[in-house]
Amino acid sequence: MSDNFANAGSLDPEAGFSNGPSVGQAASDLRAAAGEKAKELGDQAKALKDKATESVQHFKEVATEKASHLKEVASEKALAFKSAATERAEQLKHAASERAQQFRSAADDQWRETRDKAKEIHITTEDYIRQHPTRCVVGALGIGFVIGLLARR
Repeated sequence: MSDNFANAGSLDPEAGFSNGPSVGQAASDLRAAAGEKAKELGDQAKALKDKATESVQHFKEVATEKASHLKEVASEKALAFKSAATERAEQLKHAASERAQQFRSAADDQWRETRDKAKEIHITTEDYIRQHPTRCVVGALGIGFVIGLLARR
């Protein structure tokens, strides 16, 4: 019975009544099991962290690669657009130049014809005035009189 009293001060209520493990032993076992479980969970967390880091790195590489590819495609399209625009501008410039040359040529031809007609009219008028000086003077006086009457009103 002295064993029962010796164990009576311990925290195990059944310490004096059974031959099983003590509360201290059970607590040690629980601590050991909790430590093992914590270590196991820590290892799993580390594995998940490593896997997440790898996934993030992979996504980063894929995104960088796709961004680079998109940049290259955009650059190629921009160059193609620029060359097409330059070519079209050259075509329009050439067409406008041809059109301007045609207008210039037509205007020169028209100017020559007008100048020739004006010379002919001048020569014809001079001849008429030399052949009929009295008529021309009387006609000029009549026209001057009419212009004077109109200017008074």
